[in-house]
Amino acid sequence: MKRFALAGNPNCGKTTLFNSLTGSTAHVGNWPGVTVDKRDGVYKKLDEPVAIVDLPGIYSLSPYTPEEVIARNYILDEKPDCVINIVDATNLERNLYLSTQIMEIDVPMVIALNMMDAVEKAGDKIDEKELEKRLGVPVVKISALKETGLKELMERAFTESKKSRAGVTVLNDTALAHLIGDVKIALKGQNVENPLFHAIKLVENDSIEVEMHKETENMIDEFKKTFKDDVFGDDFEALIADRRYKYIAKNFDSVVSRKNKEKHAMTKSDKADRVLTHRIWGIPIFLLVLFGIFHLTFSEDLLFLGKIFSFPGLEDLGVDIEAFGGQLLACFYDGAVFSPGVIVNNLWNNIIVNYGLGFGEGGWLYNLIAESGMQSWAIGLINDGILAGLGSVLSFLPPILVLFLFFSILEDSGYMARIAFILDRAFRKFGLSGRAFMPMIMGFGCSVPAMINTRTLADEKERTATIRVIPFFSCGAKLPILTAIAGAIIAYFGVGNADLITYSMYLLGVVTAILTVLLMRNTTLKGETPPFIMELPAYHLPQFKNLMAHLWDKTKHFIKKAFTIILASTIVIWLLTHFSFSWQFLEEEEVNQSILAQLSMFVQPIFTPLGFGSQLGQFGWVFVVAAVAGLIAKENVIATFATLAACLVAVAHLDIGTLDIAAEEGVDAVQAMILATNITIPALISFIAFNMTTIPCFAAVGTAKAELQGGKRYGGTLIFWLATSYIVSCMVFTVGSWWWTAFIWAAAIAVVVTAIVVKNKKQNKAKA
Repeated sequence: MKRFALAGNPNCGKTTLFNSLTGSTAHVGNWPGVTVDKRDGVYKKLDEPVAIVDLPGIYSLSPYTPEEVIARNYILDEKPDCVINIVDATNLERNLYLSTQIMEIDVPMVIALNMMDAVEKAGDKIDEKELEKRLGVPVVKISALKETGLKELMERAFTESKKSRAGVTVLNDTALAHLIGDVKIALKGQNVENPLFHAIKLVENDSIEVEMHKETENMIDEFKKTFKDDVFGDDFEALIADRRYKYIAKNFDSVVSRKNKEKHAMTKSDKADRVLTHRIWGIPIFLLVLFGIFHLTFSEDLLFLGKIFSFPGLEDLGVDIEAFGGQLLACFYDGAVFSPGVIVNNLWNNIIVNYGLGFGEGGWLYNLIAESGMQSWAIGLINDGILAGLGSVLSFLPPILVLFLFFSILEDSGYMARIAFILDRAFRKFGLSGRAFMPMIMGFGCSVPAMINTRTLADEKERTATIRVIPFFSCGAKLPILTAIAGAIIAYFGVGNADLITYSMYLLGVVTAILTVLLMRNTTLKGETPPFIMELPAYHLPQFKNLMAHLWDKTKHFIKKAFTIILASTIVIWLLTHFSFSWQFLEEEEVNQSILAQLSMFVQPIFTPLGFGSQLGQFGWVFVVAAVAGLIAKENVIATFATLAACLVAVAHLDIGTLDIAAEEGVDAVQAMILATNITIPALISFIAFNMTTIPCFAAVGTAKAELQGGKRYGGTLIFWLATSYIVSCMVFTVGSWWWTAFIWAAAIAVVVTAIVVKNKKQNKAKA
């Protein structure tokens, strides 16, 4: 099977093209560095199937970043049958820099002029025939987003793959040609493949090439002595880059006909960026956008209209909520119009989970098991353990998907790239680059790919610090913990607002991440901040198909985890809750004698400074169990609540009234635990903070171990997660319970900061 490689600059639409060609659901991002490893797919519309390899987005084939090395090594070592170079037609001059480098490799090549829809919309024209003539390689106009021109592109690439092609360079007409020719001849004599490419890289003093061809280093140095440049001196890398850009500007600008003759006329994206990336208003606008997302996902009073106008509830209107029509209407309105996220969530839980799947108490499956005649322990295991746990976890699928949809829209529209730019400008002075913030922001989706994407960071210390704080950007798996407890606080204590509590907890995670990474970059992981160069992509409407692909991937991942890891964990927790150390089956009233209770009571005092330890009495251990279960998978926390709440109701003889501890997204289960333990609001917030900042799920821990290659940095990362979560949770609980402790914490932080500043000044003086 033939193999075609897709190569191009970040944000040129390369991964979108890959998805369109292969039907793959590979992630499409609108910022540099999303694709770190190559992705494989198959194009099936030619005479024979063709393997498509999606290489990382790069600006050149120089070894500055890991993704550049990956792309370069693949083209040189794996020898694809054809390289399809995707070029952003809206910025031809910059994109052709990479094209001139790929042309120097002995590989068939086709240039795909992408984003032609945007070019035509602007009223501009590109003469692709003239461009093809000047480059000497086929050029095809396409739009990966609109899926136009793809058939012609693949047909021409297939035709080119049957031919052999020798590399050519745009440097032939420069004063460097003789020097490059001498080095090329020397490499040819050594039977080096792709001699032209390697010769140019050796002249540039490319570190990889110098290491590969040490035996020719002295000879090349002699060649270089015959060449002099008044501007660049012996900086051959800068000299060659300058000659490339001059050649591109001279020969290729004329193939573009612009409607607006001002080459750098301000576009709509430029005008938007004057506001969205403003040095003062950029971050406040981002925080406002973030709040809007949480409001549309979690608010039960859209735009706070219910509080403003005091609408009547459904019962006041005489609606029979017990009837199906009343239940359906209650999904949308009850004294206030619900947000889109709440509406989707209500429809899912009322129609799918409780009635369709029958997981909720009174559901057909629940009743079927209850009336099956099985032993009481088996009925309890299935209904109170498995179904209650799975029902609680599945009930959170809608808000997770809605939240993920909003973040995907921000990402695909180009706005997330602006956030990296804004944060780079704000935090570079503290030793952190904007490139590090891109994988951090990806942590809102899932920590695993976010950690993998830290490979785009060239500095190992910055990479380690970034991996450590990624879990603080709370992923969708932590959302059930937050919404269940926030809902219980509102329902039981009658205070707060769901979207405000959720928003503030996400902000707490972000602030913790920023402060701790700055602390590390100025102490244990101090180092130089590498340069961060990125082009802000033009704003555009996200592609519906890509958004749906994102959501489908998230759904598959969530359901797979629910019916594997979480299902197994729920069964184990139920068994440990209903058996003693002598493996005697215990009734729910005897839960305090269970294996789980006894082990949890032993470690319960450790969590006393956090608010959910010894002060909660004999049943306080349930919060310890939930937190420990969350180390396996964060969704386990709510599944554990549902399993343990049933035991607490029985053993503590709780009057739970209309509470349904097996449903309602875990909110009622948390209320039952509040009744049993008398836990306070600050302690509940502290519990959220602990779970959002402590050791993440097993999958993320395994990824961190692989990315850090084990050793001391991995061990230090585990300690860092535990220490950070303990301190942050302790701070939340103490300040929430006794406001005056805020001054003690502020004084302690001031002492630490002062000590760090003084130490760094002494070190800088010593170096000077």
